[in-house]
Amino acid sequence: MEARKQDLLTSFGLLILRLGVGGYMATHGWGKVRMLIAGDFSGMGDPIGLGNALSLLLVTMAEFLCALLVMVGLATRLAAVPVVFAMGVAAFVAHGADPWSMEKAAKLFMSGAASSWASKEPALLFLVPFLALVFTGAGRLSVDGWLWPRWRERRSRLRTAGTLPPEPDQG
Repeated sequence: MEARKQDLLTSFGLLILRLGVGGYMATHGWGKVRMLIAGDFSGMGDPIGLGNALSLLLVTMAEFLCALLVMVGLATRLAAVPVVFAMGVAAFVAHGADPWSMEKAAKLFMSGAASSWASKEPALLFLVPFLALVFTGAGRLSVDGWLWPRWRERRSRLRTAGTLPPEPDQG
């Protein structure tokens, strides 16, 4: 019973993480959705040489669509990967020359030593929790947590009935 309680608490923690970080990422991506709908491709940089339009499309999918998938917990591990990649590119390519912290960036900006207070910190603050979700998954309180046990149970029944071939040897 203690393990079940701990699993429920862990799943509740993952739900809070998914809703919080996914919600913030989706609001971050909403501006890019509007840019995409307006056809404003020039407003997007091209940090890895794919072109402004394709870069905007891919980042919009990562920051908005994948964030929504993470929030509901559907294909969570897979949906978190594009966000991790996009935030890695943002931190280490687009903001590669910027300071690590927003504090340092603000000090440089206020002193006149920098033209903006951009830093790696916001991208890294998104990258870390999404990377954690790649490894943990969504937990039981998610579409994944509801769907996958039923899918495995169905496959097991079909395999037992002889409709599916047996699992390959893992050894």
